[in-house]
Amino acid sequence: MKVKLPNQPTPPMTWTAAGLPSCRNRRAFSLLEVMIAIAVLFVGTFAILGLICSSLANARRLQRPLVDASALVSQLSMTNKLVEGEYDGNLGDILGKEYSDYKYVGVITEVQSNRLFEADYSIYNVHGGNEVISRTTTLLFRPDSPPGSLDGGHFGQ
Repeated sequence: MKVKLPNQPTPPMTWTAAGLPSCRNRRAFSLLEVMIAIAVLFVGTFAILGLICSSLANARRLQRPLVDASALVSQLSMTNKLVEGEYDGNLGDILGKEYSDYKYVGVITEVQSNRLFEADYSIYNVHGGNEVISRTTTLLFRPDSPPGSLDGGHFGQ
């Protein structure tokens, strides 16, 4: 036999959508809720740190000058004559002192007997060894050029 105390009302039993009984008088978070909150916090923190890291790398990259081998080929495009050969030098002599840490190597060869030349230029860091920083190849038609190796001319500089 059950005895019901008149001063103690029994709370009505409610059920959740999952079919589990719910407690309306909870005073603490479950371990699962705490773990999910910590995971969300860490994901947000690491996303912000990733953005900061990439923005610092971009700022560092902007402090160095943009090095592009096409600037050397643009110098060649202003000439009327090309001579086959291998050319090298300091990029700072052509583009200014900001580029003095870079060297260039260029090879000009005649690819067709009608004075069609291929200019292949590569840029390297003076202190960094043989790693190519920038490279470009272009074809230039210069009919006023002296005969190249395909036209019976002498290979020279």
